[in-house]
Amino acid sequence: MSGHSKWATTKHKKAVVDARRGKMFAKLIKNIEVAARTGGGDMAGNPTLFDAVQKAKKSSVPNDNIDRAVKRGSGAEAGGADYQTIMYEGYGPNGVAVLIECLTDNRNRAASDVRVAVTRNHGSMGDPGSVAYLFNRKGVVIVPKENGLTEDDVLGAVLDAGAEEVNDLGEAFEVISEATDMVAVRTALQDAKIEYDSADASFVPSMNISLDVEGATKVFKLIDALEDLDDVQNVYSNADISDEVLALLDA
Repeated sequence: MSGHSKWATTKHKKAVVDARRGKMFAKLIKNIEVAARTGGGDMAGNPTLFDAVQKAKKSSVPNDNIDRAVKRGSGAEAGGADYQTIMYEGYGPNGVAVLIECLTDNRNRAASDVRVAVTRNHGSMGDPGSVAYLFNRKGVVIVPKENGLTEDDVLGAVLDAGAEEVNDLGEAFEVISEATDMVAVRTALQDAKIEYDSADASFVPSMNISLDVEGATKVFKLIDALEDLDDVQNVYSNADISDEVLALLDA
């Protein structure tokens, strides 16, 4: 039976991965639609759309899906939904602050789903402004470590473009800037012939809460439950999880 069990486990894992991938595709497509509606369908004049399309391509979203999303968003093709951005705030286990960014065409559904996910996973909802002050809006560009690329190479390319810091994430470098400087940073990387994986305006915490294995497990469970919701685009937290704790979680 061991072979069968292994196959069943693999199939289950694949189903989870495929479901996640389907949800990820849907979220990337939604981003493209909103970017095209906000700034038009011309990528040359709409850097937000350019970045949304780049991210979708890097994640293997089919080109047909991307093209149709641009057309729906820009009004060249019928069928686009009227998505609104809504931010929810709350607390996870161990007092971790959580910002939940939704893109939805149904506010009531989004609010209900988020509340259920938070309360079922040892969290509580907060009032508007209760945790937002702990985060700053920043530009975050992720650069994969390829072809012997060093931190100095990245720093040299982006310093004059407004980058504030470059962090080593292990398999990639993270370039932080003001949100308004993100396009300049991304362009500087392109000019230096340095590949980047994604460029997003994100919420970066100004202070972090260190977690042990138990706390990290609970926080990851909450974040997974939130990211599983169709209306949730991004989840930001001020959880600080050390390499040692991550290694224990992997084990």
